Amino acid sequence: MKRVKAACICQTLHFMLREDAEHALAVEQVQAEVAHYKRTLEKNGTQYKLLDETVQPDGSVIVKVVKQYNACPVGDYLDSIK
Repeated sequence: MKRVKAACICQTLHFMLREDAEHALAVEQVQAEVAHYKRTLEKNGTQYKLLDETVQPDGSVIVKVVKQYNACPVGDYLDSIK
């Protein structure tokens, strides 16, 4: 029998601009979406570490995050990431 002792998932998320919206509005929407994503992680009690958040020249945002996988314990994964 095996059991998961610790698990994390590393994700690179690209929050892209909506093509059907005016550029300035699309940039605002992306920023709101990124903020909502972070609030949702906090609200759900998901353990995570934000590695990088980069605004692209077009206004879209790329976020690199290591986060808790489902409800599995994270062990020392997040502590070992610099």
